[in-house]
Amino acid sequence: MEIADVVKRAYAMPLTKPVLPARALPFLRPRIRHHHHRTTREALEAVVPAPLEIDEPLVKYEFIRMPDSTGFGDYTETGQVIPVRFQGQHGTYVHSMFLDDDAPIAGGRELWGFPKKLASPKIVHEGEVVVGTLHYGSVLCATGTMGYKHRPADHGQILASLAAPNFLIKIIPHVDGTPRICELVRYHLTDVTLKEAWTAPAALDLRPHVMADVARLPVLEIVSAVHFIADLTLGLGEVVYDYLAGRERSVSPNLEAFSRA
Repeated sequence: MEIADVVKRAYAMPLTKPVLPARALPFLRPRIRHHHHRTTREALEAVVPAPLEIDEPLVKYEFIRMPDSTGFGDYTETGQVIPVRFQGQHGTYVHSMFLDDDAPIAGGRELWGFPKKLASPKIVHEGEVVVGTLHYGSVLCATGTMGYKHRPADHGQILASLAAPNFLIKIIPHVDGTPRICELVRYHLTDVTLKEAWTAPAALDLRPHVMADVARLPVLEIVSAVHFIADLTLGLGEVVYDYLAGRERSVSPNLEAFSRA
């Protein structure tokens, strides 16, 4: 393989069989359950990175089924997102994600900077209750229960939340172990079609674990719970702050580079 061929093909790892699908952004049909809960401001201040700002001490704990994701297939994930502000703009910071499939873990980390780790999340229906669990190895770390489709949820509120920006910290080390990339990334969900949305009573139990520390953001009160199904596209990101350079940036997504492979 010539040097020019390496440059042309090197859009993701590994070189000859990249885990990230080329030429297309992931199209998703997620089934999402949010447990929106109140936590302590001190807990959030310990995990939310500046220049993001905390609004209210709230967390969304998500259980997500992805049965039809282009390039990544069928998988399940769970994790925590935190409402934040950046330069006066309201959005969410993706704090933790746990998945049961290698391809979306590697692809999500490499391109966007999603904080994805391998675990065993599950969503099952038990009579009139939807049950979501997270096991990290043999240890149960999270259990979320929610009534099944009790009342229609406000579509406008859900669409507004899906249209808001999302923020990530993308970290890639240098070969000598020092940080090479440490950036605040902003991305949006696009082409959103909301199929159905429901609300119901819910409960959430988080347990301590050294590597799956979801309990670090304790549940003080369940504020609301929503179950919805949508079609959407995961858009590319833009770097809005470079931690190593100590400055804000505005970089448009390089669609051409992503599509040339």
